[in-house]
Amino acid sequence: MISQDTIVALATPSGSGAIAIIRVSGKDAISICSPLFRSISGKELSKQKSHTIHLGHIVDQERVLDEVLVSIFKGTNSYTGEPTIEISCHGSTYIQQEIIQLLLRKGCRMADAGEFTLRAFINGKLDLSQAEAVADLIASDSEASHQIAMQQMRGGFSNEIKKLRDELLNFASLIELELDFAEEDVEFADRTQFKDLIARITKVLKRLIDSFAVGNVIKNGIPVAIVGEPNVGKSTLLNALLNEERAIVSDIAGTTRDTIEDEINIGGIGFRFIDTAGIRDTKDVVESIGIQKTFEKIDQAQVVIYLIDSSLLTPESLIELKTEIGKIKNKYPQKPLVIVANKVDKLKKDQIDHLVTEIENIHLLSAKSGLGVEGLQNKLLDFVNTGALRNNETIVTNTRHYDALLKALEEIQKVQYGLDSGLSGDLMAIDIRQALYHFGEITGEISSDDLLGNIFANFCIGK
Repeated sequence: MISQDTIVALATPSGSGAIAIIRVSGKDAISICSPLFRSISGKELSKQKSHTIHLGHIVDQERVLDEVLVSIFKGTNSYTGEPTIEISCHGSTYIQQEIIQLLLRKGCRMADAGEFTLRAFINGKLDLSQAEAVADLIASDSEASHQIAMQQMRGGFSNEIKKLRDELLNFASLIELELDFAEEDVEFADRTQFKDLIARITKVLKRLIDSFAVGNVIKNGIPVAIVGEPNVGKSTLLNALLNEERAIVSDIAGTTRDTIEDEINIGGIGFRFIDTAGIRDTKDVVESIGIQKTFEKIDQAQVVIYLIDSSLLTPESLIELKTEIGKIKNKYPQKPLVIVANKVDKLKKDQIDHLVTEIENIHLLSAKSGLGVEGLQNKLLDFVNTGALRNNETIVTNTRHYDALLKALEEIQKVQYGLDSGLSGDLMAIDIRQALYHFGEITGEISSDDLLGNIFANFCIGK
């Protein structure tokens, strides 16, 4: 799975910039780079202490390629757990390529995607869930996703799983020992303590599994569909939420004929707002396609904002509106629905009071003036249970971890059934081993080359 080659890659984004960092890792990293580096102070790079930085030039024979800073990490004291050199050069793409090509000619090979982090995992610097958190940290685009990735990378999730696995492994050993003395009819594993452990493991697993619902939306953003009849102000609301003219606004009904999407960060959580075509009966073929897409986006959304034009409400249309709201709630019973009355700046106080009385939990705003927009953002935040995040509890965001936890819980429930039914130790031992296997899948104590290949293939080159 891992070669002994010395690998090289650009560790910073490709393209021109102020500086670029070229990373070299492997047993020959220092011996390859040392002859190519000419220190300003005349020092030989290979004789310098680990974790030191040196100013000098990268030279190709007598040709100077650039003035650089070189960081040296000796032995296993590096990110990858093997000798590493990091060259900070000027950010010209020409300079980057010249230095990389020189290193390739001297014995390095180009790193594969995620190979530096793969080596860190293989060399015991990170477990598998921590390694996966590195990719999540790089991809984090909100405070919440960053916080979750940092907590996982620092071992919060791993430590919780390892503790459960160690305790279960201890009892598994005692159960296995009993099998060697089957004819003696002795019990080494205290069944009362074992029941307590199984109950505790079940509780923790269920909490972690439940946290995935929150973790997944925090990691990927929360899709919010803005729906309603034509010309109620959906595009104006989208523009107000994004604080920019993202969607075309017109007095002509049916202006939006396709969905328009954009993301913003509210309170550290990413929300992806989707402005949809107005829902109405129409003979316009293009508009009909847009309305069909609206219903598709409602299916995909985590939250639905149903927008109405409060200035046009009559006693008759209010009855129709309540019927329409009931239909949406019946069709999507698990989907949070926010009823929003737009253009309330055109209403009198008694009209507003009547509206609030007739429609429960309706939110009032004026998308054009911005009145009530911040309140709507706060209401959307309320749908995200970030209590666990504030308390630094472990939140699962990775689908692979979620799947392994579900399988582990299934096996633990089989062990629970075995204890309650008085099954023999040899039968329970099978289920315990399976549970331990699924715990090990998460941290990487049990992993296949195919699994590792799939995980690290999603990393960027240079990490």
